[in-house]
Amino acid sequence: MEQPTNNNLADEFAAALEWWKEAGVDSDFADDATDWLAEADTLKGVSSPMQQIAPQPKKPIAPAATPPAKRIGGDQAGWPAELAAFQSWLLESADVDDGGAFPIVPMRGLKGSELMVIVSEPEESDRDHLLSGPQGNLLSGMMRAACLDDSGLYLTSVLRRHTPMPDWSSMAEAGLGELLSHHIALAAPKRILTFGRNIPALLGNDTAQGAAILHNFNHEGGSIPAMGVSSLAELLRSAGRRERFWQSWLGWTS
Repeated sequence: MEQPTNNNLADEFAAALEWWKEAGVDSDFADDATDWLAEADTLKGVSSPMQQIAPQPKKPIAPAATPPAKRIGGDQAGWPAELAAFQSWLLESADVDDGGAFPIVPMRGLKGSELMVIVSEPEESDRDHLLSGPQGNLLSGMMRAACLDDSGLYLTSVLRRHTPMPDWSSMAEAGLGELLSHHIALAAPKRILTFGRNIPALLGNDTAQGAAILHNFNHEGGSIPAMGVSSLAELLRSAGRRERFWQSWLGWTS
């Protein structure tokens, strides 16, 4: 029998493939399933993307350091040690407060005055002069009755501008009391009269519930007689409080 040539075998094989292709069979099939993804990953030398990856433990995040609270007046070592220089610094320093809608109102008086009068803050209407409104008028009348004129007074306020609803507790923690004590020490008055129940606490005294709070101001080995009473605004509203103040004043100065 004549053996078929290689060309005839190739033609027959090609014809068979063409027949199966026209019949709709164009892929190789097997009974066993093949994990083609695993095989491809093995060829690449990497693990399968379907493989479960163990979660890595997260490093704890350290809490952010709390910045130190801003001190009123800044570093105490930089406060002026002379009254005139301190008065100017107190009016100009950006470290004393954070600003506000009301202007800064200057203090007035001389070192060694007979009486240093301290109020919590200027009146709302104050601009160039401290206590230029109804509270100031009340104070002037009381001082005239006590035979004290402006030349014998040193008048200042704890806050240098009118401040609606001030946070006295936070300001005390920020060093407001130290700033006030430094001011008093430089002014060196013979007596101190404070109007406002928050002021004695700034100077290290317990707040009392009565009409008058009697105490001394102690600073750097010295002691100055002091009397603290309710605010001038409260005295304006109550004749009874004005009477009690006057009785306390007479007892304190006698």
